[in-house]
Amino acid sequence: MFKAAHMALDIERREREGVAILELKGRITAGDEATSLRQSVEALEQSGSRNIVLDMAGVDYVDSTGLGALVICAIGLQERGGHIKLLSLNRRNVELLVLTKLATVFEIFKTEQDAVNSFYPGRETQTFDILEFVHNLQDGEAAESAVKPKKRPGRGNSGMGRP
Repeated sequence: MFKAAHMALDIERREREGVAILELKGRITAGDEATSLRQSVEALEQSGSRNIVLDMAGVDYVDSTGLGALVICAIGLQERGGHIKLLSLNRRNVELLVLTKLATVFEIFKTEQDAVNSFYPGRETQTFDILEFVHNLQDGEAAESAVKPKKRPGRGNSGMGRP
């Protein structure tokens, strides 16, 4: 298990059904935190993990450098045949992705099982519905219901056998 210590961002690694999950706790900000996130994703990739879920339930703040680190990790991994999915974002972090139009870069999930299932073609998942979230924001409602079931035929591991 990898754990970044003595920083405002703790990162713990685990695996579920062949998918690497990085559990993030703290802040993703300029400096050691953003660097630690990038290094953790790079280390996973070097060890052969190409499909990664970032569990952000414990992330209370992301600044512009932190957003940049998320995008750099996602795009870099995607260029090499991998994918990063986001899990359990709080309302503020979803709003940040919507306002910066980065919600189109990431798939967002509410449950870990749905995030893992998204790497396997044909498994049913429930993705976070950004359009419903924005609509609810405009109406002043909570966005907790912004989840839609989705079957994912033909998407997943790019024919590589394992996710």
